[in-house]
Amino acid sequence: MITELKRTIDQVCREKGIEKEVLITALEEAIKSAVKKRYGSHLELEVAYDDTVGELEVFQYRTVVDEADDPDLEIDIKEARTLDPESELGDSLGVKMDISNLGRIAAQSARQVIMQKMKSAEQDVIYEEFKDMVGQVINGIVQRFERGSIVVHLGKTEAVLPSSEQVHSESWRRGDRMRALIIDVKKTARDAQVIISRNRAEFLIRLFELEVPEISEGIVKIMGAAREAGSRSKIAVTSSESDVDPVGACVGMRGSRVQTIVQELRGEKIDIVPWNPDPVKYVFNALAPAECSKVIVDESEESLEVVVPDEQLSLAIGRQGQNVRLAAKLMGWKIDVKTETRYSNLQNEEYQRLLELPSVKENIADKLFGSEFNAIEKIVTASPDDIVKNARIPTTLAEKIIEEANLLCNNESFKDEKNEEDKDTSVPEADTEVETEADS
Repeated sequence: MITELKRTIDQVCREKGIEKEVLITALEEAIKSAVKKRYGSHLELEVAYDDTVGELEVFQYRTVVDEADDPDLEIDIKEARTLDPESELGDSLGVKMDISNLGRIAAQSARQVIMQKMKSAEQDVIYEEFKDMVGQVINGIVQRFERGSIVVHLGKTEAVLPSSEQVHSESWRRGDRMRALIIDVKKTARDAQVIISRNRAEFLIRLFELEVPEISEGIVKIMGAAREAGSRSKIAVTSSESDVDPVGACVGMRGSRVQTIVQELRGEKIDIVPWNPDPVKYVFNALAPAECSKVIVDESEESLEVVVPDEQLSLAIGRQGQNVRLAAKLMGWKIDVKTETRYSNLQNEEYQRLLELPSVKENIADKLFGSEFNAIEKIVTASPDDIVKNARIPTTLAEKIIEEANLLCNNESFKDEKNEEDKDTSVPEADTEVETEADS
């Protein structure tokens, strides 16, 4: 039994990663609690583990007195001297107890204390191990599904993939192998909880670091990443060595490296673009495959006005604006894409007057300006049917535009008339002085 206890302690410490002193302390407290439940909570006890023989010893301490009134706490001087001839009155004498017959309830109590301490110690070990792994990619196996979250088995513990950190186009089954990014480690009263993610841009960056040796060596550096998980991503890279192509290094031979990442992300499209400190050159790369004609930079507002050929607009913007949206996230700048035609129109005074109408936005102004109604005065004299037919806009909108154009023209005429009246009624400063002198 002695050897068995020592072997069990060593095995548990090795398998659970718990320090031996922590487990021994838990055992000592458990045995102390069990003895008190069996023989009385008022006893003065000391429990010690002898590591050399693997034995737990329990000593009951009693005070040496002339005549004992409470045998659990006191011992007669005569009896004490039979155990220790050097005993004196007032001494505290410890006697080893026989704990072989603690009983089932006491043994169960001891077991509960040990399990609780072991679980607490195991949580501390897991927390200490994983708290330094935040930001790293781990491998696990899908174990179960709980209220929208996915529980992933990591070996020593379990990780939780919340619904908010999932890629909702992905489907998982129990037993599937999963790679994910550790984003947080929480220590609660119940357990140490590892939180993971698969939809963050940082996960994409870590995958490239694992697959591309030049990145881990520091030759190629990732300058930014933007991601719409499950659909498309953009990542900007640069090289510290002129003979190393950063994009080529990330793509790999025949696309082997990037394809490995695409497979891990379940078919997500990845654009790898060269980073450039010049925002003009950077936006040219970020909006690829679209071609840009002109870029106007506003550094104070960190915004870019990008002009593209008319036929390149849909390519530059992307489906539902995805391409330009990802490019803006990648750069951290605002990007406004315009066609060459619209940019040219914006330089026109009549086009600007059209934009003064509340119902006319740039897309409507383009249609009006591209038709025969390219001036406010022409709109005023037009009928709604003519505008609908030529500019291809709804009838209700055409009627509203005509109404707003009339108001604008009337307001402008009123302002012109008012200015003329002000000029006519104004008195020259010199005449005023003459009259004043005459009056005086």
